[in-house]
Amino acid sequence: MKLHHLQGYIQSVYLAEYSDKLLLLDGCSRADIPMLKRFICNDLARPLTDLKLVVVTHMHPDHAGAVHKLKSLTGCKVAASGVSGQWYAGINGKLMHLTDILLAKWVAHRLKKPNRSIRYPSKLYADYQLEDGDLLPGFTDWKALETQGHTDRDLSLHHLPSDRVYVADLMVKVKGRYIPPFPVFYPNRYKASLQKIVSLNPATLALAHGGLVKPTKDEYDHLIALAPNVPKTHLRTVKAFIKKVFQK
Repeated sequence: MKLHHLQGYIQSVYLAEYSDKLLLLDGCSRADIPMLKRFICNDLARPLTDLKLVVVTHMHPDHAGAVHKLKSLTGCKVAASGVSGQWYAGINGKLMHLTDILLAKWVAHRLKKPNRSIRYPSKLYADYQLEDGDLLPGFTDWKALETQGHTDRDLSLHHLPSDRVYVADLMVKVKGRYIPPFPVFYPNRYKASLQKIVSLNPATLALAHGGLVKPTKDEYDHLIALAPNVPKTHLRTVKAFIKKVFQK
């Protein structure tokens, strides 16, 4: 297995290459599709149909935004968490879906990226539902790990032979420091997920926002100390902002 680390629209993209197949470790952004097509067809000189499996670690725009189009282009299968229901369910879910797209566009603006459409369906119907400890279908050198907290269905992916773990948005590296992501809907689960990775002590981590890293004990301790004790969500952030404005 060769793991390719590619720069996506607003996040890192990780593509695992095998002699007879390809595995995409996350569903990427809709804006990443042209880059992926070029890399697979031109750089690797392989047909798009070699992409056999895409994992969706959670439903945010830069992790699930390309999956529907990739499935139609390649015929690949899709794997995601076995948590029941849709993340963006109901009226509140529709509002959160729109908010997450706007947040992703804000990140792209901050990164000085050209304006691209990143709209994507709010619902996902995966071919495979993964539970904690399951091996990936067709890629049994990879194990799924539940690392919830950012949302209720976050997955990390552990490549057993190399002892490398793709942790998606479990942590974000900003200006050389590791910080929790936004949002954190389930702070207790989030802290448990951090401890799970600390206890696993993998050789390296692959971050969606920060690349390939090996945090030290002090860096892990700092991250855990920053972990919120109450949910940090869109609604709570808006309420806190409004309260601060009216207190002035």
